[in-house]
Amino acid sequence: MISRYFHFEEMGTNIRTEIIAGFTTFMAMAYIIFVQPAVLQVAGMDFDAVFVATCLASFIATLIMGLYANYPIALAPGMGENFFFVYTVVLTMGLTWQAALGAVLISGVVFVILTFLRIREMIINAIPASLKHGIAGGIGLFIAFIGFIQAGIIIKSPGGIVSLGNLHSPPVILAVIGIFIIAILLTRKIKGGILIGIVATALIGIPMGIIKFQGIASLPPSIAPTFFKLDLVSTFKLGGITVILIFLFMDMFDTIGTLVGVGTATGFIKDGKLPRANKALLADATGTVFGAVFGTSTVTSYIESTTGVSAGGRTGFTSVVTALLFLVSLFFAPIIRMIGGGFEVSPNVFLYPVTAPALIIVGSLMMKTIVRIDWKDPSEYIPAFLTIIGMPLTYSIADGLAFGFISYPIIKLISGKGKEVSWLCYLLALLFILRYIFL
Repeated sequence: MISRYFHFEEMGTNIRTEIIAGFTTFMAMAYIIFVQPAVLQVAGMDFDAVFVATCLASFIATLIMGLYANYPIALAPGMGENFFFVYTVVLTMGLTWQAALGAVLISGVVFVILTFLRIREMIINAIPASLKHGIAGGIGLFIAFIGFIQAGIIIKSPGGIVSLGNLHSPPVILAVIGIFIIAILLTRKIKGGILIGIVATALIGIPMGIIKFQGIASLPPSIAPTFFKLDLVSTFKLGGITVILIFLFMDMFDTIGTLVGVGTATGFIKDGKLPRANKALLADATGTVFGAVFGTSTVTSYIESTTGVSAGGRTGFTSVVTALLFLVSLFFAPIIRMIGGGFEVSPNVFLYPVTAPALIIVGSLMMKTIVRIDWKDPSEYIPAFLTIIGMPLTYSIADGLAFGFISYPIIKLISGKGKEVSWLCYLLALLFILRYIFL
């Protein structure tokens, strides 16, 4: 029954592969379970309550993605959105975290409306093929960049942007070992090589003193301190409307970028369109609403889902497995923290030597899609290149998309090929320009 519902035979997969892929995706993004409460705690929110809210919101959104949209894409509170929530909305603009949660809820409701109106699906279908391939390649570079930073191989440079990290540091050494383990397993075409590599890296980290046994199980903490603590009245004060609009922009284009990137890299996109896109988009909209009610920031599709796809995941059953692991993690926080949690190298500076290698390897796998870009036509490859390079350099999928969306119609118009661009593409370019002018 499971194989028929998820179309295993049609997608060329089986339940064992899907389970491995689900575990792999979860292991690659398990860090959010611990990073999210640590970040939101700075805004005055209860750490344990945010931990529970994160697990529940991720479970619901990812389950919807799996059962309703049948895609191997997992969702959780977004990195970037959470920092904007804390450091801009609360600490800089002066909104309370309760008012900030109100803004998240309203943006989530608007997402649901836009999804039912099929506006977000129209945007995905309007993206030119060259930009779709550029988005996939850009996300590949982006997650590899994140992996290098989380591994400590690359660090912020006082005299420049980034520089080489401390290669003598034990966590960095462990991450380098992990990269080679996963690379060798994939080269040998071993099924589930990424997951095996993550586990092997964690085991090697124990005698190195990096991974420490912290127990196995514990009862879930209370969610009461953040559950339904929204303050919708205060949301509209002190720039609340602007906050809602920014949350809308960030989540909409982060999710679109992820869906297009994963869909292009895996061949899900057919004739320039992503089947069941509306159902996939509803998952993150619903997750954002539930997340705000539970007490966590905007929920979005995760680019780490590509780790599970690379491990063979092709259907929503991968997401169902990942969703269940988010739920189960409520009871196994110690062991999840041991593998997916960070290693503190200095005060408030953490590295993730176990999961970072998977991000780096998957980034390399996603880059293969750029060969499909028309490199003979400057009006096609220049916007695609700007998208690719923009994501890692701005540390933002949304900004990388903006580079592509703005440059594509302008270059086409100036080169006399304006009629090749859809009206929606022109509109998106205008919206992105207005975003930078006013937001």
